[in-house]
Amino acid sequence: MSFFDKLLKKEEKNNSAAVHIQEDKGCIYSPVNGKVISLEKLDDGMFSEKILGDGIAVIPSDGSFIAPVSGSVETAFPTGHAYGIKTDDGTEILIHIGIDTVQMNGRGFQAFAKQGDRIKAGDKLAQVDLESIKKAGYPIETMIIVTSGNEIIRTADKDTQIKAGAKLLEVKSA
Repeated sequence: MSFFDKLLKKEEKNNSAAVHIQEDKGCIYSPVNGKVISLEKLDDGMFSEKILGDGIAVIPSDGSFIAPVSGSVETAFPTGHAYGIKTDDGTEILIHIGIDTVQMNGRGFQAFAKQGDRIKAGDKLAQVDLESIKKAGYPIETMIIVTSGNEIIRTADKDTQIKAGAKLLEVKSA
């Protein structure tokens, strides 16, 4: 097997976590499997006080993250811990993996999307080693924030389990 064949096999394996999502207008899907919690429960005022915008959080049960919406990646931190995605209708979403995880300088984060990419809901966004985040002393809660100010119409039930690709939020279009 040639080097390029091995590389292609590795890329196929890495992208195998993509989830097929039949999108509904105004829906934001869960980027990860886990437990849904309210932002108010977070130990970070930037998120719990909704300074960046309204949304919801998920305590991940695994480290495979997918895109919660289709659109363009407007921001992708080089550390792999946060992504800003803008949908075609102008809704802007922030996915922030963990609290203060920027301090890890990318250790434990493997990004699959970069700034300028066009992605579809369900595409692999990142693979994260949750245990390394916990060992470093950082919370793993993942925030899904609507930064464009769109009104949130409905959220998934809090304190329940959710699967990656399930409806998490519904927003009023911009």
